[in-house]
Amino acid sequence: MTTKAFVIGHPINHSRSPLIHGTWLTEHGIDGSYEAIDVAPAELLAFFERLRGGEFAGGNVTIPHKEAVFALCDSVDPLAKTIGAVNTLVVRDGKVHGTNTDYLGFLGNLDAGAPGWADSLDEAIVLGAGGAARAVLVALRSRGVRQVHILNRTVANAAQLASHIDGPFSAHGYEAFAELGPKAGLVVNTSSIGMHGTRFEGLDLGLLPKTALVTDIVYTPQVTPLLADAKALALRTVDGLGMLLHQAVPGFEAWFGTRPLVTPALRARIEATLEH
Repeated sequence: MTTKAFVIGHPINHSRSPLIHGTWLTEHGIDGSYEAIDVAPAELLAFFERLRGGEFAGGNVTIPHKEAVFALCDSVDPLAKTIGAVNTLVVRDGKVHGTNTDYLGFLGNLDAGAPGWADSLDEAIVLGAGGAARAVLVALRSRGVRQVHILNRTVANAAQLASHIDGPFSAHGYEAFAELGPKAGLVVNTSSIGMHGTRFEGLDLGLLPKTALVTDIVYTPQVTPLLADAKALALRTVDGLGMLLHQAVPGFEAWFGTRPLVTPALRARIEATLEH
């Protein structure tokens, strides 16, 4: 019997997940399928009834449903509760279990792209205070980063995030980069700035230590203006594509029973579909 999985979102045509999971299904010779399904917010409840009916082994959740599905799951793991969002669903015995693998994707991407990045990392800067920032904060906390500064246009949102997730977090406006930059060994962009030609204004990456690492969770374009500026200063960079690839691994293993690898060939296949 074919094991079926999915990604839901609204819209969903842009998703690279079917290509990622389809590649792994073929590689491992698994009798399975993975499809993109457009589910409008008003249809989410009905879709969960399909899940409980056993039609799928599980699937991924993307924008705008990551917070909404949280309340619809029969159980949610502790880490996803901390992050406040679910991106992976696993169905067992008619029950839907929610997890969040974004933090694993973030860590897996940096571990592969900049081995040893967390060694002796004292201070980090996280740009943005939305849903994606939550997973990144949990990831940095798990690696023992001593101080993480959350910079956001609306400082109140950053402060709310810092108080919601227990950890060494402080909240600031973007203008604080001038003061905090010289001591930061890592800068992470978790906002949507970088898409569609947008860029940060007044963020002087030249203030960072020469050993600093700059990473962006935006992967279209693959080299965002932030990463291009960092490269021009000869700073280390890691793009966001690897996060997408690595976050997919735990879900595939849960649904299809095989742990896949993120290979250069898979990365090249996805890169070929991105705008440059």
